[in-house]
Amino acid sequence: MKYHLLAFCAGFLLDLAFGDPYWLPHPVRAIGKLISVLEKMLYGKKHSRFRGFVLVLLVCLAVELCVFAVLAAGYMVHPVLGCVLETMMTYQLLAAKCLKVESMKVYKKLEHGTIEEARKAVSMIVGRDTENLTAEEVAKAAVETVAENTSDGVIAPMLYTALGGPVLGFLYKAINTMDSMVAYKNERYIAFGFFAAKTDDAANFVPSRISALLMIFACAFLGRSFSFKNAWRIYKRDRFNHESPNSAQTESACAGALGLRLAGPASYAGIIENKPFIGDETRKIENADIKRANKLMFAASFVCEGLCAAIMLAIILAGVH
Repeated sequence: MKYHLLAFCAGFLLDLAFGDPYWLPHPVRAIGKLISVLEKMLYGKKHSRFRGFVLVLLVCLAVELCVFAVLAAGYMVHPVLGCVLETMMTYQLLAAKCLKVESMKVYKKLEHGTIEEARKAVSMIVGRDTENLTAEEVAKAAVETVAENTSDGVIAPMLYTALGGPVLGFLYKAINTMDSMVAYKNERYIAFGFFAAKTDDAANFVPSRISALLMIFACAFLGRSFSFKNAWRIYKRDRFNHESPNSAQTESACAGALGLRLAGPASYAGIIENKPFIGDETRKIENADIKRANKLMFAASFVCEGLCAAIMLAIILAGVH
């Protein structure tokens, strides 16, 4: 447990300091390649839903066996080596710095570039069509991405890693990656991606709610730009304003905290999806709200890291006595 606590804290600090260096091979890319290979092997019109179930099963088993084997071998050689490997894995599971860097590229283009550059920057972090977005819509898309990924990219993997180390953390990442690759409601994936989508919903059910509550709690000490009371009000009212049972959890907390109206109709592959709005438009969104959303994300992340580390330390001390 003491090595797990050390790796858990060190991995978080490494992510804050360095983010995801683009030159460094990332395990999630390897998971994505595995999913692509297995999809080509398994995809077919007959029994598509069952084939999708097999995909989920094989990806999860392969990732679990690989991560467990590497960690177990490291700790068998020497506890310090095992701790170093666990630290690096934990570091690669978290995406707080990367989320800030990518969303701030949008902010910088809105402030100092052209609208075309801002649209291109936001297209790198959202799935919607961006060619015709206004500057205000670009900023809103970036805020929504930070809000949603506070759970998917930071809090959820942190919680799973705290609970079961990188073995459980990478299981979550595998599920999340499958959802982003095959869980689309189109002709190709409506059946094949069914189990990937449902597994992701289940994996994110508790973390998304914890993430939202942490964001609301963080408002209490972030200053006048963040409203604890309104974050709680909007969260209670709008947390289910999305087709997914989880996506609106953190978006509603963020919308209430900043006094914004998020979500609403958006274009995907040329088709308008009339999503319900989240939050009240007490003021117009501005470029600085991207910064504020990141501040809220980091505050929630620090609170989560601190709580998880405190619980682990308490378990260690209880074992000593």
